[in-house]
Amino acid sequence: MKKMTGNELREAYLTFFAEKKGHLRLPSASLIPENDPTLLMIGAGMAPFKAYFTGKVKPPRPRITTSQRCVRTGDIENVGHTARHQTYFEMLGNFSFGDYFKKEAIPWAWEFLTEVLEMPKDKLWVTIYPKDDEARKIWEEQPGFDPSHIVPLEDNFWEIGPGPCGPDTEIYFDLGEERGCGKPDCAVGCDCDRYLEIWNNVFTQFDRTEDGKYNDLENKNIDTGMGLERIASVIQGVPSNFETDLLFPIIEYASKVSGVKYGEDADKDVSLKVIADHARSMSIMIMDGILPSNEGRGYVLRRILRRAIRHGRMLGIKDKFLEGAVDAVCKIYDGASDFEALAQKQDYIKKVISLEEDRFSATLEQGLELLDGYMSEAKKAGKKVLDSELSFKLYDTFGFPWELTEEILQENGMNFDKEGFDKEMQEQRDRARAARAENQRFAVPDLKNIDTAALKHDEKATEAEVVAIWKDGVLVDSLQDGEEAGIILSVTPFYAEGGGQVGDTGLFVSELGRIKATNAKKLPDGTIYHESYVEEGQLKVGDKVQIKLDKVEKLSSARNHTATHLLQAALKKVVGDQINQAGSSVNGDRLRFDFTNFEPVSAQQLADVEELVNDEILKGTDVVIEEMSKDAAVEKGAMALFGEKYGDVVRVVSVPGFSMELCGGSHVKNVGQIGLFKIVSETGVAAGVRRIEAITGRKALEYANAKAQQVADAAAALKCREDELVSHVETLAAQAKDLQKQLDAVNAEKAKADAAALTDQVKTVGEVSVIAASVNAADMDDLRSIADMTCGKITNGVVVLGTVNGDKVNLVVKASKEAVAKGAHSGKIIKEAAAVVGGGGGGRPDMAQAGGKKPENLDSALEKAVEVLTAQVG
Repeated sequence: MKKMTGNELREAYLTFFAEKKGHLRLPSASLIPENDPTLLMIGAGMAPFKAYFTGKVKPPRPRITTSQRCVRTGDIENVGHTARHQTYFEMLGNFSFGDYFKKEAIPWAWEFLTEVLEMPKDKLWVTIYPKDDEARKIWEEQPGFDPSHIVPLEDNFWEIGPGPCGPDTEIYFDLGEERGCGKPDCAVGCDCDRYLEIWNNVFTQFDRTEDGKYNDLENKNIDTGMGLERIASVIQGVPSNFETDLLFPIIEYASKVSGVKYGEDADKDVSLKVIADHARSMSIMIMDGILPSNEGRGYVLRRILRRAIRHGRMLGIKDKFLEGAVDAVCKIYDGASDFEALAQKQDYIKKVISLEEDRFSATLEQGLELLDGYMSEAKKAGKKVLDSELSFKLYDTFGFPWELTEEILQENGMNFDKEGFDKEMQEQRDRARAARAENQRFAVPDLKNIDTAALKHDEKATEAEVVAIWKDGVLVDSLQDGEEAGIILSVTPFYAEGGGQVGDTGLFVSELGRIKATNAKKLPDGTIYHESYVEEGQLKVGDKVQIKLDKVEKLSSARNHTATHLLQAALKKVVGDQINQAGSSVNGDRLRFDFTNFEPVSAQQLADVEELVNDEILKGTDVVIEEMSKDAAVEKGAMALFGEKYGDVVRVVSVPGFSMELCGGSHVKNVGQIGLFKIVSETGVAAGVRRIEAITGRKALEYANAKAQQVADAAAALKCREDELVSHVETLAAQAKDLQKQLDAVNAEKAKADAAALTDQVKTVGEVSVIAASVNAADMDDLRSIADMTCGKITNGVVVLGTVNGDKVNLVVKASKEAVAKGAHSGKIIKEAAAVVGGGGGGRPDMAQAGGKKPENLDSALEKAVEVLTAQVG
């Protein structure tokens, strides 16, 4: 076999199908699915092409080849325990959409494996669907192939319910008897590691109906998948994916940091593999724009990251270590196509991970403390199993790994309620699924019978014909008033949502209806559709409509979009070149710009940025829009916008001498049209990501006028001129501070007097003195102050105080060291007392506080407190 690195294998595959077999070579799609709310992340090579396979959307070419980045976490617990399970992997694929079929796909697979990779033909085996005589015959015709190496398997049929389906053929490599189980019947399909599946060719040739019939598809498709790491393990002659050059350098790093040698301890090898797999996954996920969070993709990232940290602790690594693992990942993909952003974002990825490591250290401490309390309460109640809602709360709210909860429970003689935990998890998934369903109101239907190639985009169009209407993913002939739908017109002047900018809005007016278009979006083939609502009357397919584009809103959106470009350029000039876009949202009301930076932008820097942008606006420079090759644009210095995909020809938007970006959005013709630029906020939204919100044009003028009116109103209220306002406010602030000092002094004297009066009410419970009384206190702070002073006047005592403020009641329990030593526990006292006033609370043995909503029960609560104390010390 030809020896190749993982990067060389990827390039060989893509070159073979692009240059020799006429496929369009596309870059890997982002792990974040585009326009597919059914997917959390891309988990298969064909996932970005779902609309092409179903025929809903026409592909850019009938033949495509990719190396797709994928993440799957369904079997995350198996990572490190098996040779092949990974969370992140690459899937090499060649796809045909109604073009070539079995007689081309099978020979090309054979050619690539035996001629390009020079794999020994006698080591290759294939499986087929037993009834697929066509595939069998084609395999038998391959030069040098042994027909006895064809294994019919009933499982070789791909289908997921009704819809496109068909047989498949899988290619296996025989790794040798030494890798087998030793059983006499060991063969392809055995659970052992001898026969490794390296290629799967799916032939979607049928359309399964609801009643179980299999009709021939008019256009048959090919969906090929070959795991890069798997084929690399064969070519490189290593035992598993983890020993390939796509993963092993990270294992070597983890081994060096931990001082644990790989290959000497099976359990420790698992941890080394987990760290390697997870470090690679998290690096690629962050590269693709995913950030740690408590839900969705961000939660998957956080779980992977924290799982890696936990396995580092299991290897004895006490300090932060994942930043170095990122360096190892970046070195693996150095120079590889589709991974340029990994090197560009290397420092950013390390910073995100470093911050998360810091946070998880605190999470571990907090989680261990909470779990210790949960276990203590459970044991006192005679429970052997921790309530599932508590274990799920640790997991969901505090980010504490459930595996760690289970391990600690076992160490303490308790059990983890996995069934209950899974139920809690399923309920959370159901809630998320319901939320996703709400977002699928405009789900795109099957458009294969629509001639989308005949559709046009014309910024001057004012009339069109309704080509298609759909509701909830189903094509319909008509709409009535009050209904929402997706609408395709024969021609549209609308700009479609993209690059963070919302689509255009407007009205469609037909002879019998008035329809509000609330947004415009674009399908992968470029087809523009309109999310719409029928305000009056009805609309039918074939109707002629007058198009009334909301030009005021469009211009407002264009102002904000061009201002976003100016903002990014100004940030780089003022804050530094480390600024990179991490997302944006532009509409007619405001612009939102997310960018990478690991500290807040100072007030002075924001002022400088704002001044720089407004200076550029005042120059009145024309905005230049050009089309050129992507290479020429990059060479010219154009920046790419986050989340955008680019073809060979790109659109470059420039404000000469100031900014230049690749962008398909709508812009003003001259920066002077922006009018005024005003930053209204700067905040943090995630680890290492900041957000600026700003306004332009009329919105900025309204904002400035409102602020000016506030100044005028404040000056009028203080009976001074506007230019005297600051000095008057400073004088008032000084007076207020002095008054507060006087009030604090009065309250302190009052607290002393109250404490002295309360000492006359002291009683004895067992060997402990107790004061339980209702007092007048302004708030909880005042109540605590009185309790502190009162407790200080008695030794070996407990003070229980309550106060009523309106319809609320506050309680405080304070215990001296001597009282605590004799068994008094403030937290437990207040827990039961608070229940009497309809509230809750808790605290330490020496101090606790609570609130309630039943002030009429305060006296009863004080009696309950004494009763609980009596049980503790009596």
